[in-house]
Amino acid sequence: MTLSERLAAFLSYLLLPVGWLYVLIFGRRSMLAVFHCKQSITLVAFVVIVSAVWAGATWLLAWIPLGAVFGIAFFSLVMAAWTFGAVAWLIGMVNALRGEMVELPIVGQWSQRLRF
Repeated sequence: MTLSERLAAFLSYLLLPVGWLYVLIFGRRSMLAVFHCKQSITLVAFVVIVSAVWAGATWLLAWIPLGAVFGIAFFSLVMAAWTFGAVAWLIGMVNALRGEMVELPIVGQWSQRLRF
């Protein structure tokens, strides 16, 4: 893998939407950059979806007596998702800089379903 391919793959994690656009416009020929771009998109989507589901569920539970207590307790799941996201984000950046195409846990298999 060339340095420019590894740099494009790394930027897909570091700059998020700007990095994704960079890979989609300039790095489409690099399998490494596209692989890591897909993983980065999926990782961000996973964290956002978990947070949104928690927010919606907590709002619904707030209408039930003591429901807010459950919403607050479920916040630990959101924190676990964000912690997982931060660790996976770092692992993805390291793999991109090394030029390795290693799937991230959980989101790696989902990312391969993306087509572009």
